Formats: sequence, structure tokens, C-alpha cells
Amino acid sequence: MYTASWRDVVRGNLFGSMPPRRDRPYRFVIRACLVVFRLFRFRFDVRGSEHVPTTGGAIICSNHVSFFDFTFLGLGALPQHRLVRFMAKSAVFDHWFSGPFMRAMQHIPVDRKAGAAAFESAVRALKDGEVVGVFPEATISTSFTVKDLKAGAARMAVDAGVPIVPAAVWGGHRVATKGHKIELRRGVAVMVILGEPLVPQPGRSRRRSCGVPGRPWRPCWTRPSATTPTSRPATRSAGGCPRTWAAPRRPPRWPRRRTRSGRPARRSRRSGRTRSSA
Repeated sequence: MYTASWRDVVRGNLFGSMPPRRDRPYRFVIRACLVVFRLFRFRFDVRGSEHVPTTGGAIICSNHVSFFDFTFLGLGALPQHRLVRFMAKSAVFDHWFSGPFMRAMQHIPVDRKAGAAAFESAVRALKDGEVVGVFPEATISTSFTVKDLKAGAARMAVDAGVPIVPAAVWGGHRVATKGHKIELRRGVAVMVILGEPLVPQPGRSRRRSCGVPGRPWRPCWTRPSATTPTSRPATRSAGGCPRTWAAPRRPPRWPRRRTRSGRPARRSRRSGRTRSSA
């Protein structure tokens, strides 16, 4: 377990021998967070910091359980003298208090209605050698379990040609999480685990490829219309895949019992037995 000390707050080489001047606001915020961690005696268990590359771009993908996850993940990259640029929703940048700090630390705002600009900004930062932090769940998990992951992080890694560092953070939900009030208490245990980098390699996508280069994310076939027979091939998509699509078979309808008069028998709601309809 690691507990922040006053020596860490005032240490000169905390960010390396020659940190860039443009990151002065970021370094100030980190030292302020270390002061808070020291006053409340947070106990950190950080593992795998050596997996963060010392140079070049990289993506840190982690789960999301609290509002302070980005500060905890930043501690995991601090031993390598790397500052992480996190992708956060644009509402955080519009806040009167957190907005100036987020912009000064050069984090990346994400507009959920139009995320193309954020994607391009993240790819540009990765190509410039920055470390970008991404929460693929896109929101805080209130059940504290991993939700469905978005594919944006993998696309950024492929476009920028950088590795993905999988990460896991746990413990911050005891302090501040979605749907609960902030409770700053002493001695909170926080765990941060960084795994080995994953280098994207060319291969088959999650959908079956049609063999057409440049279209790895396009579906192989389209669903036929209601008038299309299931025995014939379905309408081909842009990829030209000749794969057929067969509709699921319906269960057979068994003929209903009929009475002597020829009318269908009805079932009683109470007993379930059939009775003749006179």
C-alpha cells in the first residue's frame, strides 16, 4: 500500500527532469490532489505502472465507478513521468469550477451527440505522442460491474497505431459515485491495476468479413424483406457477400380440437379442460 507523503508533494523530479511548461496547470492540480490524498490518508495499491510506455502515444482503457477515477489512473502513469489526457463529456468543461481546469490540463471534451470531433482530437493527440485515457463504458456503472464497451478506443488505436493499456480501478466509489453524495473519509483503499499493452494487429473484425479491403466494420449481409423467400439468397450488401440469410422458423400450429357440431372447443380458464360450445 502506498500513502501520499509531504515529500511527494514538494518533490522536484516528480514529473521528470525537464517537464514542458505548457503542463504547469496539470502539475499544479496533481500536487493539489496529493495534498488531499495526504490529509485523508488514502491508501493506494498501484500495480503495473511499468506497462505505461515512457515515450510515444498510448491509450489507457479502464472501467468507471467514481467521479475521481481519472485522478487515480493518473497516479498509475506518474511513475513513468507521463500525464494522461482524459476524454470526458462536454458538460464537465462547461462547469464554472471544473471547466477552466479541464481546459488548462488539455483534456478532450466529448459531445455525445456529435463525437467525430472528439475522435479526431484524440487521434491527433495520440500521433503527437500523448497518453489518452478512455472509459469505454462512456458512463459510471452504478452496479459497479463492467457494462457494454464502446469500440471507439479500438478504432483510435488502429488509426493512430498505438498500443492499448488495459486498466482497472476500484475503491473510488466509496468516496464519490453516481447517485450518491460525496463522502470524504479517511483511510479509503484504492486499487489501480495496469495490464500489459495490447498492440492492434490486422485481422478479422467482430463481424464476419466479406473479403473486401477497407470495409472491416460493414455487415456482410442485409436482412431480406418480408416478400423475399427464405430459400433464395438475401439482398447483397455493399461488400458483395453471397451469404444467405434464413429467417427463424416458427413453431408449428397444432390443430385445435373440435366438437361434434364442428365448432372449435374452448378451454376453461379454471380447470384447463376443453368444453363444447353450444
